[in-house]
Amino acid sequence: MTASLSLLGVSLPLAFGIPGGQDLLILLVIVLILFGAKRLPELARGLGQSVNEFKKAKEEFDKEVAKPAAPAPGSPEAPKDDQKQA
Repeated sequence: MTASLSLLGVSLPLAFGIPGGQDLLILLVIVLILFGAKRLPELARGLGQSVNEFKKAKEEFDKEVAKPAAPAPGSPEAPKDDQKQA
């Protein structure tokens, strides 16, 4: 049974699935035609760098979210000025 969305009596597939070998080959040929063989390594390198930057940003965000919250100033849990160490 496939997932579909009925809109005005027209059934639209919700998922197209993972492209197979022939589909990937056609996509590669189209990319080669559009960008040329000399630009492909540059595009792949840029894509890899952007994926790495995204991973770093995600890890930093996860660290910030997981970090315990500091008590608000003036609250009983907040350290007094004479208890702070420089």
